[in-house]
Amino acid sequence: MLIALTNDACDPEVILTRRASHLNTHSGEIAFPGGKRDATDPDLLFTALREAEEEVGLKPSEVEVLGPLGQLMSKHMLQVTPYVGIIDKGVELTPNPDELDRIHRVPVSFFLQDKRHHTDAIRFKGMTHYVPAYEYEGDIIWGLTAYMLVELLNVGFGARIPMKVRPEHR
Repeated sequence: MLIALTNDACDPEVILTRRASHLNTHSGEIAFPGGKRDATDPDLLFTALREAEEEVGLKPSEVEVLGPLGQLMSKHMLQVTPYVGIIDKGVELTPNPDELDRIHRVPVSFFLQDKRHHTDAIRFKGMTHYVPAYEYEGDIIWGLTAYMLVELLNVGFGARIPMKVRPEHR
């Protein structure tokens, strides 16, 4: 998974995608570019960069990788490792129609305002996690994507958005 931020010093943007409506799983959901590791991928960073290129046309050479955020587990019991990278604000991104309906470039300042559409109570492994959900251009950003986004905002931007610590980080 790649959390790509543009290099705009005043108000960087985070790159999000809307998964194609014809997909069998997670159709229409907002997500970061990413996907499953192929057997030929040497590591998870390679997977994140390969998937970003497949989904939005972002070449690995156009990403300055900062490092990973904490690993987490999806509700489908898949381990997810988000990597944060910086890209040029002017880089052209094109959604792969086999996988995506659109690309969102959302200003980080939008999320720092923490104007939530609602807060989800998500039960996972016997615990309840309260995760913010945001509406942007008619799409709801929620679930695992919102969880990773809030971690990025809290760790990278000092946002202090309240959210319980994930059990694997205790």
